[in-house]
Amino acid sequence: MTLTAHFWGTRGSVPSPGPATVRYGGNTPCVELRTQGGTVVILDAGTGIRPLGNALLAEAGVAGRVEADVFLTHLHWDHIQGLPFFAPLFQAGSRVTVHTAATAVADAERVLHAQMATKVFPVTFAEVAAAVEFRALATGGCTRNGYTVRAHPVRHPGGALGLRFAEAGGGALVYVPDNELDPTVPYDAARGWREDLIDFVRGARVLVHDSMYTAAEYVHHRGWGHSTYADALALALDAEVETLVLFHHDPDRTDDGVDAALADCRATVTRRGRALNVIAAAEGLRLDV
Repeated sequence: MTLTAHFWGTRGSVPSPGPATVRYGGNTPCVELRTQGGTVVILDAGTGIRPLGNALLAEAGVAGRVEADVFLTHLHWDHIQGLPFFAPLFQAGSRVTVHTAATAVADAERVLHAQMATKVFPVTFAEVAAAVEFRALATGGCTRNGYTVRAHPVRHPGGALGLRFAEAGGGALVYVPDNELDPTVPYDAARGWREDLIDFVRGARVLVHDSMYTAAEYVHHRGWGHSTYADALALALDAEVETLVLFHHDPDRTDDGVDAALADCRATVTRRGRALNVIAAAEGLRLDV
């Protein structure tokens, strides 16, 4: 049994469409997981959730009913801004369960309603036709519709979660879109936070991790809650994952810039004689986990 991951949005902070981002995409974070049983799991609701929603409705056919579990790692705008454009929300009979940290459930409901207030959006959340439920995700995780999910706090302003998904008999996918790995930046994380994170990630078949900055760029963005691709690579090597997916590309990073970061990571792996596979997230990419 395996999960299948499909990338619909790979960019961080703000959508960045244009000729320089065609190959890796300009939509903000959204990854679809599909279980062998057909359960739809959606990781974050950036602008990539709009084309995903259209695809799900097309797949549903005449009935037009979609059921999906949506996991929000946190409530920053680039991770929720696509939800008002998620077509299944406006389809009667559809069911959407929104999961987020236990400490953020009330905030999630408030924020998602607010971004559809009449002053900023033409359709209010009260006009949503689907059944929408908000659920707290405990750190210990839960089992849903044949898959398991565990959560782990990561280092990001305002807090955020890393998520680990697995299906019985298959490998694990760990999704950490926003996380600052530089240990010199102070957060409220407990002593030993990096070892705890390595344990959470360890042995995953796929690690999707924030790799927003180059080392030179990071100097000017310390404390913003994001990592360099070199730090993401170091985590993947320490946790002995099979595949690292560079994710949350800087909105100013061109396709050629992503290629350069990817080449640097692969060269580092080769120099160290390791077996890690490194790829860069691109819209349309599919991976079996």
